[in-house]
Amino acid sequence: MILVTSIINIAFRAIKANFMRSFLATLGIIIGVGAVVTMVAIGSGAREKISSQISSLGSNLIVVLPGATTQGGIRIGAGQQTLTMLDAEAIQKECTNIVAVAPAIFGTAQVVFGNQNWSTAIYGTTSEMLVVREWELVSGRFLSEQDIKNGTKVAVIGQTVSEKLFGELDPIGKIIRIKKIPFEVVGLLDKKGQSLTGHDQDDIIYIPISTAQRNLFGHILPGRVRVIYAKAESLESLPEAVEQIKALLRQRHRIQPGQEDDFTVMDLTQMLKTAEEAAKTLSILLGTIASVSLVVGGIGIMNIMLVSVTERTREIGIRMAVGAKPKDIRLQFLIESTFLTMVGGTLGLAVGVLASFIISSVMDWPVKISIFSAFLAFGFSGVVGVFFGFYPAYKASTLNPIDALRYE
Repeated sequence: MILVTSIINIAFRAIKANFMRSFLATLGIIIGVGAVVTMVAIGSGAREKISSQISSLGSNLIVVLPGATTQGGIRIGAGQQTLTMLDAEAIQKECTNIVAVAPAIFGTAQVVFGNQNWSTAIYGTTSEMLVVREWELVSGRFLSEQDIKNGTKVAVIGQTVSEKLFGELDPIGKIIRIKKIPFEVVGLLDKKGQSLTGHDQDDIIYIPISTAQRNLFGHILPGRVRVIYAKAESLESLPEAVEQIKALLRQRHRIQPGQEDDFTVMDLTQMLKTAEEAAKTLSILLGTIASVSLVVGGIGIMNIMLVSVTERTREIGIRMAVGAKPKDIRLQFLIESTFLTMVGGTLGLAVGVLASFIISSVMDWPVKISIFSAFLAFGFSGVVGVFFGFYPAYKASTLNPIDALRYE
C-alpha cells in the first residue's frame, strides 16, 4: 500500500501543476462560504439590534393604553380617555406581581433656552418612571413625590434635548421655557438610543404629571392619563401580571362579561420574543439561500475533478501498474477535492468577515459574526469536497489499468 503522505504529496503536486484551474474551482466555495458568513452575520446583527431596542424600553414592561384592540391588531377608541390616575394607583396596590407603575400624559411642544429652540416630546409622569423604564441619570435628580404633589415646574431632559439646547453646557439648574412657561432643569438622563420604530428615545423631557395637566395639556380631562407603564416582578410573572391588570381594569371600568375591553394591555417582552423569532427566521433564511452557492461551488469542484481524471488517465494507469490499489487512487482524488474546498472555505471565511465589516461601516448596519456559523460554513465546505469529490475519485479508481495505459 502506498503511504498516505505520498498520496498527499502527489495530490498537492497535481493541484500546483494546474493552479489557475484549481483556483477557479475553489472560487464557488469562496463565494459560498463568504455569502453564508455575511448573511448570517447580518441576520444575527438585526436580531441583536431588535433585542437591544426593545430591552431599552425596560425589562418586564407592560404598557396599558386606552381603547380596545380589533382582530386586525388596530386599536379603536384610541382617542378616548378611558384610563385614570386612580387606575394606576389601583394597579400598584392590588396587582401583586407589579413592582412599579408610572402613568403618563404626553404631547409635543417647542422648548426654548436663550436663542436656541427645539421641538420635542413632553411627558408628564410620576417618580416611578425611572424604575419602570430602567433609565439611569447622568447628573441631577429625577422627579420627586413632592414635585408631583405640589405641581412644581421642574424638568428632566434627555441627551438629544440637552445637545440641541445646551451643547457642551451643563444643563442642571438652567431655566428652559416650554410653551413660554419657565421650567428648571433638575436632571439629565443617560443615553437610550433609538426605539424599535426608529424613534429617538433621548428626544424627551419629563415633567411632573400634575404640572403637565395644569399648565401644558389642559385639554386632557382632569385625572385622565394617556398611558400607564407597569413593571412586572419577573419575566415568569409577566403573563399573570397582565391577567391581573386586565381583570382589575374590567372591574373598575364596569365592563360586563362578553363586552370588549376599553383598554389594551401590551406585554413588550412578548413583542421581544416575537421580533427575535422573526429575526432568527430571517437569519436562517438568508443562510439557507447563501448555502445554495456552496452547492453550486461543489458542482464546480466535481466538474473540474472529472476533467482532471480524464486528463490524468494515463497517469492513473501507471500508478496502478506499479502497485497502487483502487482505494489509493480514490484517496488521492478525495484529498485533492477536499483540500480545494477547505482552502476555498478558509478564504471564504476571510471574505465573509471582511464583507461583514464593510457592510457594517458603509451602511451603518449592525452585524454579529457568529463563531458557530463560521465554523459550520467551513465544515460544510469540507463535506461538499468529500461529497462532490467522491464520484470523480470513484470513477478514477475503477479505470482498467491496461485501458488507462493505452489512453492518449
